[in-house]
Amino acid sequence: MGHVIAVAQQKGGSGKTTVAVNLAVALARTGHSVALLDTDPQGSMGRWFMTRVERGGDPGIDFATSSAWGVTYECEKLARDHDFVLIDTPPKLDADLRPTLRQCNMVIVPVAMSQVDVWATESVLDLARRAERPTLVVMNRSRSGTRLHGEIAEALARLDTEIAEQALSHRVIYAETLGQGLGVLEREQGPWTEEISALVAEVKRRLAVLDCSADTGN
Repeated sequence: MGHVIAVAQQKGGSGKTTVAVNLAVALARTGHSVALLDTDPQGSMGRWFMTRVERGGDPGIDFATSSAWGVTYECEKLARDHDFVLIDTPPKLDADLRPTLRQCNMVIVPVAMSQVDVWATESVLDLARRAERPTLVVMNRSRSGTRLHGEIAEALARLDTEIAEQALSHRVIYAETLGQGLGVLEREQGPWTEEISALVAEVKRRLAVLDCSADTGN
């Protein structure tokens, strides 16, 4: 069975879809079979995928949609045939998120650079903790070296969660490629290339550790 990764955040505008599709593209480009599952009624991931299909050629990634309560069936089906399944979730926290948490191996929580986003993150982490699912917070739209970046990093460090070593910077190319049905790795190389590649490598390392812990019963 493949790994299932949920991308979740209570606050809208955190960059859930951007993070999910860029991870998916990066994983596919390294030879993995990847599927996307959109459970957000807003459908941003679906719009991204259809734009990708309209570009012509093989999209290189499979796609499905589901209501929150259909996640169990769709996840099990997709995970049988793919190395990775990435789920885009609605920007709200209620009972609808619980089926997704039960199915995933990891919850990635994007956090944009504001204290409000940090506050919203606490609820996501609490739900994941109750479901006994590991979380990884990813600082998104970051401006490294600024006072705000430092303040948000300090606030996140006080939460009971793992924080990704690699942050994603505030770059126009993430918004541009999202509207084109692309991932940033499918454009010319730049600082974003190293960012996404490093984040994907970190996610895979953490999943490998979780797999080892499960195999040893720890």
